[in-house]
Amino acid sequence: MQIFTIASRELKSLFLSPLAWAILAVVQIIIAYMFLIQLDTFVQLQPQLAAREGAPGLTDIVVAPLFGNAAIVLLLVAPMLTMRLISEERRAQSLTLLFSAPLSMTEIILGKYLGVMAFFFIMLVLIALMPLTLLLGGGTLDAGKFGAGLMGLGLMIASFAALGLFMSTLTNYPGVAAVSTFGVLLLLWIIDWAGDKGTQASGLFAYLSLVRHYESMLKGVFNSADVVYYLLFIVTFLVLAIRRLDADRLQH
Repeated sequence: MQIFTIASRELKSLFLSPLAWAILAVVQIIIAYMFLIQLDTFVQLQPQLAAREGAPGLTDIVVAPLFGNAAIVLLLVAPMLTMRLISEERRAQSLTLLFSAPLSMTEIILGKYLGVMAFFFIMLVLIALMPLTLLLGGGTLDAGKFGAGLMGLGLMIASFAALGLFMSTLTNYPGVAAVSTFGVLLLLWIIDWAGDKGTQASGLFAYLSLVRHYESMLKGVFNSADVVYYLLFIVTFLVLAIRRLDADRLQH
């Protein structure tokens, strides 16, 4: 299918970019450092935890905070990976070639999206391997909490990518797309703060918050409403990106 051809081309172009390699390396270093800090905290608390019945374990003290911190780091780097998806094509005047090819706008958008998501998937696997190494040392992980947290992080990354792709369709300048993506993601991250003030719109703000739905997954709580929220978020911005690209095609 043409979608996978575009996705493969996009993934190859990412790996040919020094920026993508730099981001991959820096993210792993930062998250590995955070992982070691959480692990050191667990080691220091272990004598106290051993004396408590039902005390939190490795998953609660190490894995959940690790996934929470990873989401923040990826919020910072996702705009840099998605900023060039469409805006770079438009600036290089190669978007017209895509329009003239026997491709639908849906195939172009989904191909671009799957390409960048493949890169994010590699990043996600490398992050997941860190807590899994604890099993080699005789540690035990709560499989349910680990799986729910990993799924939540994956859905969060997919949401970042969908929004970033849409923002990239709105401008010719990758830098503008990156700043706009970061601004909207940050707004959706902190909008949750207004959810505790007792205002009439607090329920809406809480629902729109990217964090509120993620926190429950980090606790090991699987709620289909949280999954539906992220899926609707992803589909909404992919559809908006398709419509925006289709409007550009009609102007050519």
